[in-house]
Amino acid sequence: MAIFFYYGDEEFNITEEINKLKKGLDKNFIEMSFKTYDNPKFADLISILRAQPMMFGKMLTIIKANDYFSKTFEDKEIKQIEEALQDNSDNSDIVFVAELPRNEGKKLDSRKKFFKLLSKYNAKEFSTIPTYKTAELENWIKKQAKSKDLDLDKDTPAQIIIQMGNNLREIDAELDKLKLFAYPNKKITKDMVKELCVSNEDLFAFSDFLMKGEKDKALLEYRKLLEKKYCLEITAALQTMLRKWIILKAKSRDYSTFELSKLTGQHEYVVKLNLQKLKNTSLKDLINLKQNLTEAEFKIKSGQSLSPETEIEDVLFREGFVYG
Repeated sequence: MAIFFYYGDEEFNITEEINKLKKGLDKNFIEMSFKTYDNPKFADLISILRAQPMMFGKMLTIIKANDYFSKTFEDKEIKQIEEALQDNSDNSDIVFVAELPRNEGKKLDSRKKFFKLLSKYNAKEFSTIPTYKTAELENWIKKQAKSKDLDLDKDTPAQIIIQMGNNLREIDAELDKLKLFAYPNKKITKDMVKELCVSNEDLFAFSDFLMKGEKDKALLEYRKLLEKKYCLEITAALQTMLRKWIILKAKSRDYSTFELSKLTGQHEYVVKLNLQKLKNTSLKDLINLKQNLTEAEFKIKSGQSLSPETEIEDVLFREGFVYG
């Protein structure tokens, strides 16, 4: 058996590590050999840790454990958990996972006995790679591209960072898209990234026209975005950008561009560009836009909308609505 403890705010890398372990399972019995539990109660946790694999071979158990770090286990409970881990079957791998919010600077309390217990095993922290650590992020992109049998031009990783920031899951998805776009070739160029991937600039142009009341131009930009992504992918990306823009607008007077880069996960160059473009945009406008996007997403995800694309258009461009 092996016990693993994966924690941090880069959930993509945590998922990648779990997928590596999952490859060791028998695919014919995957439904029985792969189990995920979300913060089970103490008694259930002990039962899970002591569970024995059946005849289908190795078992992999994922335990989402965020709640365990906001409580305090009694000494006798810690002892029971430790004994259960030590007595676990040789054919059973258990992974404790604590995913933290991205770009919020939160850390697990390493003083807690539960943290100290899990740290004795295969513990690894997965932290978001800050955008200002350009070399580290570029190296990750090159490695990920190589795993997909892609060949990146010299300037391509930097362009990906400028357009997409440091969200590894989004970058991975865009690499898959670029691979399909380039097929049967393997070479990915800077121009391909500009053409195919939704960038901060694309999103800014759309929201900028919208907040200025130039709805015809905003609608045109929105439909251009639809050529690259499904509407919910667009709103998800825009929601992320809006959250960052709200932070920039609210804190720009008190923070340096370097500090804002750390807060938002954006390259410092992108922070400077966005601050300039946000100069004439009010914080209220940004909040209103974010709220209306949330309304559109809720209707689509709850099945209240028969046409997701037009639902977003209706919410964003409905007659008589003016941001601010």
